[in-house]
Amino acid sequence: MKRSTLGRAFVLPTTAALAFGLVACGSANEEGAASGPTINGAGASSQEAAQSAWRTGFLESNDGMINYDPVGSSGGREQFTNGGVDFAGSDAYLDDKEVKAAQERCGEGGFVEVPAYVSPVALITNIEGVDSIKLKPETIAKIFNQKITKWNDPEIAASNEGVDLPDTRIVPVNRADGSGTTENFVEYLKEAAPEQWPHEVSDEWPVSGGEAAQGTSGVVQAVKNGNGTIGYADASQAGDLTTVEVGVGDEFVKYSPEAAAAVLDVSERVEGRGENSFAFDLARDTKESGTYPIVLVSYVLACGNYDNADKATMVKDYLNYMISAEGQKAAEEQAGSAPISDDLRSKVQPAVESIGSANSGS
Repeated sequence: MKRSTLGRAFVLPTTAALAFGLVACGSANEEGAASGPTINGAGASSQEAAQSAWRTGFLESNDGMINYDPVGSSGGREQFTNGGVDFAGSDAYLDDKEVKAAQERCGEGGFVEVPAYVSPVALITNIEGVDSIKLKPETIAKIFNQKITKWNDPEIAASNEGVDLPDTRIVPVNRADGSGTTENFVEYLKEAAPEQWPHEVSDEWPVSGGEAAQGTSGVVQAVKNGNGTIGYADASQAGDLTTVEVGVGDEFVKYSPEAAAAVLDVSERVEGRGENSFAFDLARDTKESGTYPIVLVSYVLACGNYDNADKATMVKDYLNYMISAEGQKAAEEQAGSAPISDDLRSKVQPAVESIGSANSGS
């Protein structure tokens, strides 16, 4: 997966960060909050809603303060590897250069990198008279590559027996801005339908001639306002639009939290990154029954060792809350994300539990 790296370090804005932390501590005892440690995080803006839910839930029964600055995934990774924050959120795992920087920053304890949640990306449509549609990966690639241009095309009809498909022009809608959602969708097309999708993976949409819209809300609105439109968006924003059932092996799968999370269970870990790195090369071309392969995985990063024992304990406890069933439910309710599976939780929890301090008396 291609990633852009920002050319400068970001400094955590003190006023904004304290505002985040103070809001998060609102449900905690003020005296206890003041006496506990403070940990600072930064990263994916898409993770901000989940972070808000996690901070609120965690601080209901823990003292301290947690700040999270939504500067973006690449900014969060850079702040973390530069030692500017204690943890980071990212919609992409560390690349090879960042792995080296994280190892240097974290020292002998290495770094911890675990999935925080899964976000399914839905294909949304607005076709007059059609309230369900099934598409194979190759067909999806041809539609977005503008090689199939009518909804009653024989290739679409073959997967939708009994559906009255109109002779309506297909209007593909894509993001106008650089987007992690675009990058993950294009990565799916490249891996699941390589012969039909010749374009390289990027966070910029590679095909001209369609309709472009700014941000997720813009794509959803453009699809909703048109006829014959199809776009891609975070599933939590799909609303009442018709969503595509995607071909996986011999079946068609509609997105769901369970189907999205199941992709991680059939994906391989990236090798050579340390025992506590759980970065996954997603099995976009999986044929496994019940999996939904168009997803975005959001990660949380931390060090295995911190100089201050109280800070180390809080980082460990906070990450444990993030991946817990309670924390995953809180993120699902507030951010619309798909929880990680119990099986995956059992695998990554030892990595979180390994977080500690070289100075046990600090």
